[in-house]
Amino acid sequence: MAISGGTAARVEEKLFQNRYLVDAGRPHIKVTPHAVPSDALVALTKVCPAGCYAFNDSGQVEIIPDGCMECGTCRVIAELSGDIEWNYPRGGYGVLFKFG
Repeated sequence: MAISGGTAARVEEKLFQNRYLVDAGRPHIKVTPHAVPSDALVALTKVCPAGCYAFNDSGQVEIIPDGCMECGTCRVIAELSGDIEWNYPRGGYGVLFKFG
């Protein structure tokens, strides 16, 4: 945890400073349909720093890309295996980092 002004800053508080412009109906990441999630998809539910991957009620992994930091963690873990389809967001959409 980072120390700022004598208090510990939580990751969620830092992420809240970023903004995300949603491209409605055009997600830049899609999870490949699956009956049983692969080890890579299960890993994404634990390692995605923005917490975009989660299990749904059917036990499948799904993504809610709103809030994605475009860090590339999911690409490293699951894109080559074909578990996800990842593209850059369209110009003007996606994460807008706020510094300061």
